[in-house]
Amino acid sequence: MSALFRFALRLFPRPLLIRVSQWLYPLIDLWYRGKGFTDPINGKSYRKFLPYGYQKQRPNVLSPGTLSLERHRLLWLYFNRETDFFDRAADVLHIAPEQAFLKPFQQLNHRSYITSDLNSPLADVQADICNLPFSDQQFDWVICNHVLEHIPNDEIAMQEIYRVLKLRGTAILQVPLRLDQKTYEDERITDPKERARVFGQYDHVRIYGKDYQNRLEQVGFTVKMLAYAEQLTLEEQTRYAVPTNEIIPVCTKGNRTKEI
Repeated sequence: MSALFRFALRLFPRPLLIRVSQWLYPLIDLWYRGKGFTDPINGKSYRKFLPYGYQKQRPNVLSPGTLSLERHRLLWLYFNRETDFFDRAADVLHIAPEQAFLKPFQQLNHRSYITSDLNSPLADVQADICNLPFSDQQFDWVICNHVLEHIPNDEIAMQEIYRVLKLRGTAILQVPLRLDQKTYEDERITDPKERARVFGQYDHVRIYGKDYQNRLEQVGFTVKMLAYAEQLTLEEQTRYAVPTNEIIPVCTKGNRTKEI
């Protein structure tokens, strides 16, 4: 199974994989039902999760029911327990929307929920993150996870997110992080195999490091680098199969009235 997933991820373009998974995953969901692990997004339990990874397959990470990864489940728990995202009507922009979140977020009572991406078939608006077709201060929330590492000029993308975010709004901007080094990028590296070796994936253009917070703050954000898994019990970390080293960058434009 691990080899099959790795083969599919490397062979087929991501938009095609997204389309195929929409009709395939309900069957996988039924097959893997059981006890042992729980996906907090749909509340269902499974005997195990599926492997996932472009380079090295990580065991027990992909939920059969929602296609959530470890970081998705952790972020869901954070939204649910620590914020008003599920309760307060807001204007939300979701860039590169994850399948795990799409339907649950669409069902929330938000004033507006807009998805945007350059290529994803799930997006409402096809748009370049470096030139977003939205008004200044339009959104209370911007969710943009594991996107910036794909963008050659990430500073412009960060500026665009900051521009469309309302005063006192919040952006969640997760990226792959190496906290033992500074951000490394080299525009001369264009070969997919070399990018995978250096940056961790064939379509990444950098690997972010301990200066990621500073890069966000230079744009204007107030940033809290939240290691949220540390607030879960060991039993919860295991049951939800969440990463203990994942950082959630909570980026605000001013201060919210409710603690986040």
